[in-house]
Amino acid sequence: MIKALPEDLKNKISAGEVVERPASVVKELIENSIDAGASQVTVSIEKGGHNTIQVRDNGHGITPNELPVAVKRFHTSKIYTIDDLFSISTLGFRGEALASIASISEMSIISSSKKGEGAELSIVNGTLSKVQPAPKIGGTEISIRNLFYNTPARKKFLKTPRTELRKIVNVVRCYGLAFPDIEFKLIADNRNIFNVKSESLEERIDNLLDPTYSRNLIAINTTKGDYAFTGFVGNLNLVRSRPGEQYLFLNRRFIKDRLINRSIYNAYESLIKRGEYPFFVINLILPIDQVDVNVHPMKTQVRFKDEWRLFHLLKSEVGHSLNSILETVPFFDKSFQKTNSNQKYDYTKFNPANHNISETVPTNPNQNEIDFNTFEEGLNSSNINIRRAKDYVSKLAQTKIQDRETIATENIWQIHKKYIVSEVNSGLVIIDQHVAHERILYEDALKAFESTSMASQTLLFPEIIEFSPDDFDVLFDILPYLEKIGFKIIKQDELSIRIDAIPSEMALGNEREVIREILDNFLNERKQYSSFQEGLAAMFACKAAIKAGDTLVREEMQELVNRLFSTDHPYYCPHGRPIIVQMSLDELDGRFERH
Repeated sequence: MIKALPEDLKNKISAGEVVERPASVVKELIENSIDAGASQVTVSIEKGGHNTIQVRDNGHGITPNELPVAVKRFHTSKIYTIDDLFSISTLGFRGEALASIASISEMSIISSSKKGEGAELSIVNGTLSKVQPAPKIGGTEISIRNLFYNTPARKKFLKTPRTELRKIVNVVRCYGLAFPDIEFKLIADNRNIFNVKSESLEERIDNLLDPTYSRNLIAINTTKGDYAFTGFVGNLNLVRSRPGEQYLFLNRRFIKDRLINRSIYNAYESLIKRGEYPFFVINLILPIDQVDVNVHPMKTQVRFKDEWRLFHLLKSEVGHSLNSILETVPFFDKSFQKTNSNQKYDYTKFNPANHNISETVPTNPNQNEIDFNTFEEGLNSSNINIRRAKDYVSKLAQTKIQDRETIATENIWQIHKKYIVSEVNSGLVIIDQHVAHERILYEDALKAFESTSMASQTLLFPEIIEFSPDDFDVLFDILPYLEKIGFKIIKQDELSIRIDAIPSEMALGNEREVIREILDNFLNERKQYSSFQEGLAAMFACKAAIKAGDTLVREEMQELVNRLFSTDHPYYCPHGRPIIVQMSLDELDGRFERH
């Protein structure tokens, strides 16, 4: 028989859309605090939100007689009519969050308005207690305990407390960046993670991410008709090998939009390669009647009235801001297009600052899709080179040098500070010095993880490196691996480390970059290697290996070749690129027509 569902069951079903994990609870409660006009928000967490989540603010509060109504489904103070859905100016508006959270947890609310008395309401399994008098706290404090205690199927899918805490840190960071004028405090297991005062966005980025970021920011502040863009993009020093530091806001609401992110990536053009992600914090200021935020209960997905106009406008403005980078990149071809040999390059034709935006907006909707797909194909084109290299290596493996002693290392030369040429009995070999050293270091690192640590070189002046709270927390998970490859690291304080020694084969000055790359590889959800150890070894080898352009003396070349042919796989690097090119005497004779 068809019948109406009980109210509690309705709330639990709704909770499945609104409350995915502890971070979802934090998100909804922070939004309520901001909508209540709070200038201070404090978030306290125990066991990654498994045990306790508490959010306190100094907003306008809830009166005692409205407390029982506030936790009912579809009850809200933010919209009243259908027309209000098309002019939403608050972060919350659906009236689902508190009811959903209360149905799957033990909740208590203490609140007092500016002039009224304080009151407390408790809810267990969706059942409300009587409203009790409480002290005046000048705002609202909501405490959540035992999340998902009555929905065990959801509870078992929660990650470890440390993982859930990282998700919460990301949520608080997002709202901290969107509202730098609001004070945010995050406490986890009695430890201060964030404690930021009202400040500029530039200062907030330093305090929530990394104190070095402000030195690498490029400002975005422009208005185009009824659209405006404010915030910062990062220079090439802030490019990371994993996504996660891309913060896009719509009228200060954190959103996720693949197309708009792509417009910013496109603006970097050839400055970054596939698998690299630039940093940005950008707030899109659009008329509220040109966006629809009522798309999904999580409210991170939106629809734009004219998304392709926004795409091209934002790409142009970010590209214009990046002109300063293009001017400092040596030998960078600014034309992106060659004319005939008698003409000079004319960069002004392609300068976003001089580009007519109206002309770039396609009028044919089919062309929009073609442009988007063409970009996808461009991203995937690098895979062709990888497949080609692997095909080459498979053929090369069939004609390996049979006797390693036949390499005449007494007759060895460096070509263009990039390649090593040496004789073999059957002809000659050409070795890429960078990928050869990369293969050596890769196998050395893998062996070090299983046995003796790699050699270290002590720094004359130890280096202090600061991290964001979530990166610093992860760092100690991978510290044993860092020590295995030759790092000597001491905890300096709550958010920094002191490096006393680095791997002996790593160049000085790369410490920060190498460690950040290792962190990115550890946190990257799209794993490229079968294990974290392999990924760490490959990344370390790439960063520590000698580079194209490094001059090698004869003894160094001889040592490099000897070490290469003592590896298990001397013919290709960890990324699949060939290391050795062989030319037989028969091939040389054929080239010179010696028959």
